[in-house]
Amino acid sequence: MVIVGGGMAGTRLAQQLATHGTAGAIEVTTIGEEPHPAYNRVLLAEVLAGRYAPDVIALPAPAAVRRLSGVRVVRLDRDPGEVVCDDGRRVPYDALVLATGSNPVLPPLRGLFEPHGHDLPDGVHAFRTMDDCLALAAAIRPGVRAVVIGGGLLGVSAARALAQRGAQVVLAHQGEHLMERQLDTGAAEMLRRHVAALGVEVHTECRVRGLRTRSVSVSVSASASVSVCGGERAVSAVELADGYALDADLVVLACGVRPRVGLARAAGLTVARGVVVDDQLRTSDPRIFAIGDCAEHAGVLYGLAGPAQDQADVLARVLSPRQGSASGPDASRLVVGNRSAGRDGWAQPGQRAAPGSETGPRYAGSRTLTRLTLAAATVGPLDLAAFGETTPAPGDDVVHLADATRNAYRKVVVRGDRLVGGILLGDLGSVGALARTWEGDEPLPSAPLLHLLTNDGGS
Repeated sequence: MVIVGGGMAGTRLAQQLATHGTAGAIEVTTIGEEPHPAYNRVLLAEVLAGRYAPDVIALPAPAAVRRLSGVRVVRLDRDPGEVVCDDGRRVPYDALVLATGSNPVLPPLRGLFEPHGHDLPDGVHAFRTMDDCLALAAAIRPGVRAVVIGGGLLGVSAARALAQRGAQVVLAHQGEHLMERQLDTGAAEMLRRHVAALGVEVHTECRVRGLRTRSVSVSVSASASVSVCGGERAVSAVELADGYALDADLVVLACGVRPRVGLARAAGLTVARGVVVDDQLRTSDPRIFAIGDCAEHAGVLYGLAGPAQDQADVLARVLSPRQGSASGPDASRLVVGNRSAGRDGWAQPGQRAAPGSETGPRYAGSRTLTRLTLAAATVGPLDLAAFGETTPAPGDDVVHLADATRNAYRKVVVRGDRLVGGILLGDLGSVGALARTWEGDEPLPSAPLLHLLTNDGGS
């Protein structure tokens, strides 16, 4: 089995296969573009802030798994079943898992690229990979002027990390308020005040039109007496739609992500916004699966670490020889596509699926909870959690408490006897009980709804 992608989703799958005893019986290879060991991408902002060293966020890799790092897959040959790498090697597969993740969105800003060019100006960075993080960390010095474009979860995290390293940070966000996908207006205003207290200047409803750059000379010395100078571009300012310019030495693009589906599309797999998968994470080719940011299940693209982990866990059970079938005399045989496994544990062409395979492990979607802690040496921490449907529908009950003096904000939405969503800022003592009730879709007790916002969540 070959896993294309060495990030969190692919690594989690390899770990789970080892847990199920599959990695020892089946040859598992992961292929990742990044030269670094697999790492927890959620904690990149903590590395940028200087709180963690890169090796601290590394993920454990099962010893039984063969890992190819710094290798990019350029083509899928579905017949005979091989992946072709940029170094010329061809890796055969019986089952293939696409865990290719996503790319950062580069907005259509004037000056971002030269005509017919593909290189960003010096000082302009995406914030998606460890290399992005290390490049930013190397460029930070006290007083450097940094502009973060995008006020979602990633942009807020990056702005806080840069400010903690001593940069003068401006956060420019096009939306009406920060983190509009997770927060309502009241919670976002509290978040804005906290981010400002960290030293970040926040501008919302602020559209960026382009970048201003300056030419710099780069000298490359071939010997002591020969020097060749070449012209390069470096960012100097961020220009807003109203013509105002923000001086900038660094610009961070935090404008969202887009699933990496190029390999799948070129191979003829069904692709919508992401690689389309069924409840067993199977693509339109029965030997190829997809998980994580690149996978689209039931019309949903999650783009979050939690659902990627859920999908990896389900797929590990689907692929496990002992769990791929639910029952019957062939229950210990691995099922790949519409074929049952032969002596070697893998599917043989032309054979029928093992009995019971249609009722094996299934992925039914994920309930996503966003957690974020914003802290700095001079300001107390602000904990944030948001989950489910935070905008009430007609007939829903809403329990809402706000305490500006304690920097606390709590809101939950109840539909009938079910908790359907919530936003919590400040002391999050109740988030564990609330999350368990929401994730389990459990009926609420008959006590007054105010109990949901007590410190123990009513448990």
